[in-house]
Amino acid sequence: MRAKILLVDDDRDILLGLENRITWMGHEPVTADNGKDALRLLEQGEFDLALLDLELPGLSGLEVLERVKAASQSERKTEKDTNAAHTAPHIIILTAFGTIDRAVQAMQLGAFDFLTKPFSADHLTVVINKALASVVLHQQVDVLRQEIDKRYDHLVGANAKMATQLTIAKQAAQTDVTVVLFGETGTGKEVVASAIHRWSPRSSKPFIAINCAALPEPLLENELFGHEKGAFTGAVKREPGKIEIAAGGTVFLDEIGDMPLPLQTRLLRVIQDQTFYRVGGTQPVSTHVRFIAATNKDIRQAIKQGTFREDLYYRLAVITVTLPPLRERMDDIPALARHFLDRVVRMGIHRSCTLSDHAARALQRYQWPGNIRELENVLMRAVILCPEDILEASDLHLGDAPFSSEAEAETGSPPLHYHECVDAYSRKIIEESLQRNGWNQTRAAEELGLQRTYLTKLLRQKDISGRQPEEDSSEL
Repeated sequence: MRAKILLVDDDRDILLGLENRITWMGHEPVTADNGKDALRLLEQGEFDLALLDLELPGLSGLEVLERVKAASQSERKTEKDTNAAHTAPHIIILTAFGTIDRAVQAMQLGAFDFLTKPFSADHLTVVINKALASVVLHQQVDVLRQEIDKRYDHLVGANAKMATQLTIAKQAAQTDVTVVLFGETGTGKEVVASAIHRWSPRSSKPFIAINCAALPEPLLENELFGHEKGAFTGAVKREPGKIEIAAGGTVFLDEIGDMPLPLQTRLLRVIQDQTFYRVGGTQPVSTHVRFIAATNKDIRQAIKQGTFREDLYYRLAVITVTLPPLRERMDDIPALARHFLDRVVRMGIHRSCTLSDHAARALQRYQWPGNIRELENVLMRAVILCPEDILEASDLHLGDAPFSSEAEAETGSPPLHYHECVDAYSRKIIEESLQRNGWNQTRAAEELGLQRTYLTKLLRQKDISGRQPEEDSSEL
């Protein structure tokens, strides 16, 4: 990068030497020989870096640094409301041997580094390159944060049911109480969880999402709590878990209804005491995080079945937010569609597209078993495959949606709800695999790409016997 660097020193020879070196390095130098001019330039210009002498006429380098820090803190408060990028430059202090203590004081005030006079040109180059590498890293972090904000910034629409639930979420965000989000798959639970975090006083701290259904119990335990060196084969060093990494921020537990019972017990202890033990650890680890959980399951039914702890549910569900499925907020589809089409343009995937009137009506007639996620995918696919700038109903391919045509053909009625369809289809492929493998569960698990223990869990959950039916046995 070609950086804009402010050079401040009252010694003309040093200033000239710095200017020549900065120009030789390919950067843009701007000079000042007193503290007042330096402060004015810092307030007016956008510098990537500043080299600031401590001993200056007018205002000392330390006073300039203090004012820059105060302005930076004020800017950060403004950023919280405006999402503006923080542009305060890194500052390298120039100091003589006799003022090392003041240089240390400057570091405590936020200076990036200091150079002791006299310094060599090579030493100066190394320090500047290190500082600019840090500047680039900060810029990349700012970009990533903005991308993440955009990724989750689509609480679009004005549906009354959704607005009511979001009002509850905003009120809950201002506190540290735990929140449970209920809703079908694809209704935007993670989006709302992220919004609660952004609305909260913890917004400057990490937001860590963990899918409780994606990992088997031992790996999920390690993901949550981390491990000590030697805790298991391959644990060559201590690794913090997601709860520890999220210190001061928010932990989002997606699909909490699928968390194994032993881990539910450990989680309950963390929520109650804000302490936990790493895997293989003997010393308690303190944390201070806010928990948000989400599930698409009926937790009360799971409690009755003994698969979810009742005390954990009541500990989590201080505030509950229920997100309506898309079929209950059809009035939001035009706004959501426009949002997703605009996102495709922002991502550089395709030029701008619009929906024809016929296509817009088709979107509002469809039942959306996959909810908002399905709507986003349908529009993304249509935009990529459509050669025109106007999307027609035929470009949406809504008739190709899984389950819908079979359900309507067999029953003559609208398709089942999304989860009922998914459950029926998963039962079908499991039973077919068992039949193909002579009801050998180990071979069926291998064919399906599942762990043997997980297949057993699915058989129990879906009430599939896993044994050859009696009528088949009698025919042999």
